[in-house]
Amino acid sequence: MTYNEALDYIHSVGWLGSRPGLSRTVELLRRLGNPEQELKFVHVAGTNGKGSTCACIASVLKEAGYKVGFNLSPYILRFNERIQICGEQISDEDLAALVEEVRVHAEAMEDHPTEFELITALALLYFKRQNCDIVVLEVGLGGELDSTNVIPCPEVAVLTAMGMDHTQVLGDTMAQVARAKAGIIKDGGMVVSYGGNAEADEVFRAVCKDRDARFIEADHSRVTARSFDLGDNVFSCAPYGELHLPLIGRYQLKNACVAITALEALREKGWKISDEDIRRGLAAVRWPGRFELLSQEPIFLLDGAHNPHGMAATVESLRAYFPEGNIHFLLGVMADKDVAAMTELLAPLAADFTAVRPDNDRAMSAEALGAALAALERPVTVAESVAEGVRIVREKTGERGVACALGSLYFSGDVRQAVLAEKS
Repeated sequence: MTYNEALDYIHSVGWLGSRPGLSRTVELLRRLGNPEQELKFVHVAGTNGKGSTCACIASVLKEAGYKVGFNLSPYILRFNERIQICGEQISDEDLAALVEEVRVHAEAMEDHPTEFELITALALLYFKRQNCDIVVLEVGLGGELDSTNVIPCPEVAVLTAMGMDHTQVLGDTMAQVARAKAGIIKDGGMVVSYGGNAEADEVFRAVCKDRDARFIEADHSRVTARSFDLGDNVFSCAPYGELHLPLIGRYQLKNACVAITALEALREKGWKISDEDIRRGLAAVRWPGRFELLSQEPIFLLDGAHNPHGMAATVESLRAYFPEGNIHFLLGVMADKDVAAMTELLAPLAADFTAVRPDNDRAMSAEALGAALAALERPVTVAESVAEGVRIVREKTGERGVACALGSLYFSGDVRQAVLAEKS
């Protein structure tokens, strides 16, 4: 099997999209010898900030000398980003060989696994065979019925910032969403929570009590912003003193605080992580597509905000960097998102909007998004492609303007490539 054949197989329509439940993943992993039973994990769920928090934890653990597996979704440029060890993506050859091996077992199952379940099994098998010391594992959707939740009790479970998203699957109240996320809490485990959402926190504490798990809420008062620009966040966090974080959104300081709290929990369990490991690991974090500066002249930012809670955090950062507003927004969204709530947050900062359709079956058409944006009384342009949208926005910004693309992680790769092509 070639690399391209492996990708075609993974993305085959035969995998039937998303179907909550663990039975298929359990069976597939059993057929593969249960690699998850021989690994240790940091398991991360939440509405927003999962990827950034995972990236911070993985970078520090690497700095501490551990062989760190990192399973994430979605990817930005290449599928291989989803399965990494110490920042190195799985090779094309290794991925093709794994898919060819796992395919035999998947097709032997009466109830075939979904695409995400297949990828989860591939990652866990790879990490086991590569003898990873620990795996940072990002939940795909929810927690309780997510395919990653087949793992044994993790070294620490992390619950990032909570908001309303995927309500058609997880429930239409915060308590219901929180209960789904709390499914990653195992008996006798250690749990670190972002905090700040009273209804969700009440659920998390109750589940921890029922499962005799230790609950630790991140203390964001430890963090003080020192300075920030479009290249670096400088902040202090007791007792570590001054820290540098190249993730530039202001909301990233709270994600870093959650990551530090999780690393301290690991340290309590015997993992050797020094203060200097934390300093150096945070300074080395790279996480594309999250308030990422793609171009300096003109300024072109790319952010993955795709729900109202995430958009509010992004707007806070945009106000801090560009208080005068007048930003040219490039938007692409999934059809199942709360588009009105997200775009209303952007309107006060907007000079205009350009609507595009991300390359995803769930995406809202550019025309429908343009019609929704028209209600905000800002100029709206509908583009036929992401590349055309980038070209239009860059023309609007001139040499000194500010552009920001956001609304979905699923068009981040296309935006990045189009901006880089325009620069060259």
